[in-house]
Amino acid sequence: MSERPPFHYAFPVNDLGAARQFYTEILGCRVGRSSAEWIDFDFYGHQIVAHLSQTKARQTHNTVDDHAIPVPHFGVVLDWQNWTILAEKLRDSGLKFVIEPYIRFAGQVGEQATMFFLDPAGNAIEIKAFKNLDNLFAS
Repeated sequence: MSERPPFHYAFPVNDLGAARQFYTEILGCRVGRSSAEWIDFDFYGHQIVAHLSQTKARQTHNTVDDHAIPVPHFGVVLDWQNWTILAEKLRDSGLKFVIEPYIRFAGQVGEQATMFFLDPAGNAIEIKAFKNLDNLFAS
């Protein structure tokens, strides 16, 4: 797979301190620039920005593989080993999962490991991995 440019994603949070703690201590993100109203995080090489806001995005769910998937959500695709390590770290931290780590589409072309959880502001995050990354966009 070729090198991809980093993406940028800005999202609302209602407590910057809680966001900083979650993204640095739980997810291991490095902090970039920040102000009294926003914080840049290095999210696996991508720039995500927590913006202080009292408005929260409306969330709904779609059914995928018999699970209620929170929408909207964002995340990252890790390699299988790092996904496994992170899943164990998150379990050990006591993080409450929206969808516990599991294998989706087992035995199919798009087989993947996935997990969903919320940040302190209620933003849904999905972390996934593919046994074969060439199947990332396979149908």
